[in-house]
Amino acid sequence: MSGGLFGGSGLLPRLRAVPVSVDGLRRVAEDVLPAMAAGRLALSLVDDRADGPVVLLEEDERRVRTPLRDLAEDMTDARVGSTPEELAAALAVWVDGRPVPDAVAAEDGIAVLDWTDRTETSVGWRVVVRRGERALRWSPSAGLDREVVDRVRSAAGDRAAGVGGCLRVEGPVVLWSHPEVPLLATAVLRTPQVLLDRIAAAGLDLRDPHVVVTPASPLACAGAAVAARLAGETGEACQRMPWRQLARLRWA
Repeated sequence: MSGGLFGGSGLLPRLRAVPVSVDGLRRVAEDVLPAMAAGRLALSLVDDRADGPVVLLEEDERRVRTPLRDLAEDMTDARVGSTPEELAAALAVWVDGRPVPDAVAAEDGIAVLDWTDRTETSVGWRVVVRRGERALRWSPSAGLDREVVDRVRSAAGDRAAGVGGCLRVEGPVVLWSHPEVPLLATAVLRTPQVLLDRIAAAGLDLRDPHVVVTPASPLACAGAAVAARLAGETGEACQRMPWRQLARLRWA
């Protein structure tokens, strides 16, 4: 849960940023954090001899400990305003970005395609949990039984079929997107025939269909030659693959 969570706009805005004070953030945190605690989520504010005021976030096996001074610095870098309302909204964003517990992934996880490496050269299936307009990635906790991991993934794959999306045809290319959470667009590929049926219903006959996957962006579908051109022209990292390869993709 790093500073990038709040956004940011480069060096110049940071130079002009008005610092978020730890004292001001503490006053807001004392007011709003109790109301954010719900269900299995516990939030508390404690004083540490070395770090000063610290936010403790606990949900099942997940535990986050963050000094308020670090949060204040992150918010300053992201140009978060210093009014109580702006600080409260930023704290809500921070809480929503907390790690996903195993039980929550089992209950609400959805399978999507995501990068499997930092170099963004391959994609695989990953379980995410939607919180508002964001999809948070789940990593199994240390020591979680392999059979439990498999059950969580299987259930997430089943839920992916019901995610839905929006289809748009642009010439020989079909674009499939999610209207609210971009990362969820690829969930449809867990049941790829659903997308092929939608494409056929739109009147487009794709021969030798390929997909161009750019996680967190609309999914592009086209014939082999057009898909190759799309992948070559995009300025983003992407993966192009024939339809038959989807069945061989592994879990990240």
